[in-house]
Amino acid sequence: MDKATPKYLELVKWINEQIQDKKLVAGQKMYSENALKEMFGVSRQTVRHAISVLEQDGIIRRVQGSGTYINDNRLVNLAKRMRVSVVTTYVDGYIFPRTIQGIENVLLEAGYSVQIAFTNNQNGREKTILEDIISRDEVAGIIVETTKSGIPNPNLHLYQEIRKRRIPIIFINSYYPQLKIPHVSINDRMAGWKMTRHLIAMGHREIGGIFKLDDGQGRLRYAGYMDAMLDAGMEVDDTRILWVDTEDVKHLDKLTEKILDRFKDCTGLFCYNDEVAFGLIDILRKAGIRVPQDISIVGVDDSELAVLGEVAITSAPHPMEELGKKAAENLLRLIKDPFFDANYEFDVDIVQRNSVQKCERK
Repeated sequence: MDKATPKYLELVKWINEQIQDKKLVAGQKMYSENALKEMFGVSRQTVRHAISVLEQDGIIRRVQGSGTYINDNRLVNLAKRMRVSVVTTYVDGYIFPRTIQGIENVLLEAGYSVQIAFTNNQNGREKTILEDIISRDEVAGIIVETTKSGIPNPNLHLYQEIRKRRIPIIFINSYYPQLKIPHVSINDRMAGWKMTRHLIAMGHREIGGIFKLDDGQGRLRYAGYMDAMLDAGMEVDDTRILWVDTEDVKHLDKLTEKILDRFKDCTGLFCYNDEVAFGLIDILRKAGIRVPQDISIVGVDDSELAVLGEVAITSAPHPMEELGKKAAENLLRLIKDPFFDANYEFDVDIVQRNSVQKCERK
């Protein structure tokens, strides 16, 4: 066995390979615990752990009073399927069309058709879509953008059912930490750190932030902001942090009074994304606060919104189409190899524009 891999996973992998090679077939009785223990020179606890994982993934089934049997061969069934479901939160916006295009380019070239659905970032809609995918049971794999991943999600049991059916699945942009499902995203914590560190390098000390509380990216970007502040020996002041949700972002102007009060002493602000930064600049302009002369602003995504207004926004680029391509490529590998590590996080750069200027305040 490979010393770098836990023994129970090596056993799980071996049994999967036996099924793929048709040395074990659907309906056949599994080796006994004692037989596996002797064959691999491992403890009974290791064997039971492996069997538990195989059962959770739907590879084997226990029959009371009879034993453990090989379940239907999901890998063979999946190999015959040529459709992939892609589920994102929105169809419009500055990220989604290019991400979806990247996914489609890879999958269509590989001969797969693409079935697209949108949750509108609503748990109820996510539930309906997942239930439909499960009931039809006809896709080779699934790519999903998580819905409100920063708060508890009522649909985790549906993802567990998908895993049990051994359908390969990858999350994009964020993930549900309770589930062991791979994700492809930017390094959101790094984004928060780099953008805040840029403000610090430009001489800013009173730095606030607007973060999205119902998406996992917001939590991670806040963690990066906090890392940068603490690395610089600076205080993280809760009174300079504003948490917003999906609906708040759509109507940021309704928070004008709170925004102006919360950030009145700040010289720099980290914004969850370009959409927030764009809306914030408009609110500040109407209040007679100039960007960057009175306050510097940074965002994330480097979208078209970053250059649409009078003030071009310093931002961290989101790879968009490349992220979609990577997710599709990793899903294709998962379809062929269920043990492939499909996790991937893109590094983050900074595109500097004129929303930040050096702070001369002492």
